[in-house]
Amino acid sequence: MNIIRANLLLLLTAAIWGFAFVAQRAGMEYVGPFTFNGVRFLLGGLSLLPLLFFFSRNEPSPVKKSGVLFPGVLAGIVLFTAASLQQIGIVTTTAGKAAFITSLYIVLVPIISLFMGQTTSKGTWLGCVLSVVGLYFLCIKESSAIQFGDLLVLIGAFLWAVHILVIGYFSPRVDVLKLSFVQFMTCSALSLILAFITEEFVLSNLLAAAVPILYGGIGSVGIAYTLQAVGQKYARPAHAAIILSMEAVFAAIGGFLLLGEYLEIQEILGCFLMLSGMLVSQTQGMRTGKARPVNQFTEGKT
Repeated sequence: MNIIRANLLLLLTAAIWGFAFVAQRAGMEYVGPFTFNGVRFLLGGLSLLPLLFFFSRNEPSPVKKSGVLFPGVLAGIVLFTAASLQQIGIVTTTAGKAAFITSLYIVLVPIISLFMGQTTSKGTWLGCVLSVVGLYFLCIKESSAIQFGDLLVLIGAFLWAVHILVIGYFSPRVDVLKLSFVQFMTCSALSLILAFITEEFVLSNLLAAAVPILYGGIGSVGIAYTLQAVGQKYARPAHAAIILSMEAVFAAIGGFLLLGEYLEIQEILGCFLMLSGMLVSQTQGMRTGKARPVNQFTEGKT
């Protein structure tokens, strides 16, 4: 596979993830956030079973790695918290805004890494400034205060960054596919427990939300993660990071086309500044060798 085809696969991945924000928002019209996430991540985890079976049979030689249970459960708890905040927050914001705010994790990851003793490039700080200014234009309006839904998604973006760091730490030490399976099932179990306690389960409502849930589970998790794995195997790291950050743009397009959402001029300016900040953070960091490529099977953010 050549680089162009790999980049096209990554672009398709970004599109699937971007439109997943539309599915999340559409599904919330029928079921609660914990029910949606519980069923969605259950489907996502089950969709990895064929990959687990395939790679276990085609492993050239057994590689001994550490146990996956503790890392998977830990990652699943962080994933559950981040996904819950995002799913609750998306009720009172748009798919496009939620995607752009969530994408701040691209800038937050190297900043959090700074407090863990790692160095951060000047490009990252410039990207952070652009993203913060963009966030202001995107979220702050006449009330001079960030909306509650936007705030929840913003806190979730911080947790997505923590999630990526957790996965980045454990992924070289354990089987990545098994790690993903355990974390998805952990997230699903926690979500379904809270759904049972706080939400009313109505089968007809769940069936009405079947398409968004199936898309969010099988599409954005099973299919998209597989495409990401294949694409990143052949694509250049800088290209992969930039292309995958386009999911926010696809979410805004999907929200406009499918949900009738639109952005005002101020919000479009905010999106442009945030996207610029993400790209500056990634490209400058990779030029100086201080940024890492996006890891396979680590996003889980949509």
